[in-house]
Amino acid sequence: MKIPEYIERPLYLNRIEPYLGKGIIKVLVGQRRVGKSYMLFQLMDRITAADPDVQVIYINKELHEFAAVRTSEDLLSHVEKHRVNDHRLVLLIDEIQDIMDFERALRSLSALGETEIICTGSNAELLSGELATLLSGRYVEIKVYSLSYGEFLQFHGLERSRNAFSSYLRFGGLPYLRNLPLDEETVFDYLRNILDAILLKDVVGRYQIRNVDFLQRLALFLADNVGNLVSARRISAFLKSQKVNVSHNLVLDYLSHLCTAFLVFKVRRSDIVGRKIFEVGEKYYYEDLGIRNALVGYRLTDINGILENVVFMHLKIAGYEVHVGKLGDREVDFVCERHGERMYVQVAYMIPDDKVRDREFGNLLGIPDNYPKYVVSMDEPVGGSYQGIRHIHAEEFLHSLSSSPSPIVGVSP
Repeated sequence: MKIPEYIERPLYLNRIEPYLGKGIIKVLVGQRRVGKSYMLFQLMDRITAADPDVQVIYINKELHEFAAVRTSEDLLSHVEKHRVNDHRLVLLIDEIQDIMDFERALRSLSALGETEIICTGSNAELLSGELATLLSGRYVEIKVYSLSYGEFLQFHGLERSRNAFSSYLRFGGLPYLRNLPLDEETVFDYLRNILDAILLKDVVGRYQIRNVDFLQRLALFLADNVGNLVSARRISAFLKSQKVNVSHNLVLDYLSHLCTAFLVFKVRRSDIVGRKIFEVGEKYYYEDLGIRNALVGYRLTDINGILENVVFMHLKIAGYEVHVGKLGDREVDFVCERHGERMYVQVAYMIPDDKVRDREFGNLLGIPDNYPKYVVSMDEPVGGSYQGIRHIHAEEFLHSLSSSPSPIVGVSP
């Protein structure tokens, strides 16, 4: 097959590289259209460059030519039919969740020890339940996200600037946007089509959803409440006030489905000192801000939530586990943990006066440890520190995460 042109994404290639050539299944997971298919092409090139004699079998379940590969038995038959016995085999499967009982075929192929397997999926439950049991210890999961700010600049051929940062906040980071003019009508039409595909294929189709109208309303509600605490009971009560009767349990189910499709991420609250996880009230952030903005518009009145969303996603891209922090009656936007280390991040649009400064920095000053603490805002100019807490512009913070996600460079106090 002819591999299409692509821009390399070293962040993910470097994460996958240690597992290449090993007898472990590589599974790339993430929302539709974040670039998983093109990651397979990049890996294909790396593998064949290292071993020109390797045989590659490629299956893309979104292409009609592979429609007959429906079950694990079909998959095994397809591989057997096309296999050349005296060559090392690499099997690449795109959107593997569309093959019924695929885990059984992967286990069989992996057990032979003669096939390297790399696959992609658009469902967070891909590696749960039976698959985790059948393939225990035989796979590694690599999460792929939409473009970081640094990747956005590279894909669009842009230099760092406040205007470029504004475009990123407005249009998000789906890779295909590099082929479109960055105007709202064109981009938002494209992104709404992507949203429909996610809802219909990865939620409605997979979970046999009946109340499609409510599912769409729920996606809209979450887009309109980015950065706000959300609960299923609050959503259910709101809908009842609108004469829409939806049960609490159904709200929970639909929220879970949107998360498993990687459309949104649920972020729980935790007590900073006791590390207790609170069971009620969480925040939801969109995987891609462009999709969120295509739903409800890019409005200055939403800028605090938009900034929170983009900072949260960059922390995820950099490999942090993220919670909303609670310290008494105060809230810290993000408690970030990675490799046993912690970091605290407070996000604000502007710090216009002492009252706002005391609130935003005060939320961090009360934390009884010496881990790094940051206030991220859009103030211009911004820099330096306040009682040991670093104040940094959002564009600089995101660029630092994008250019060197481990560790953060240039933003330590």
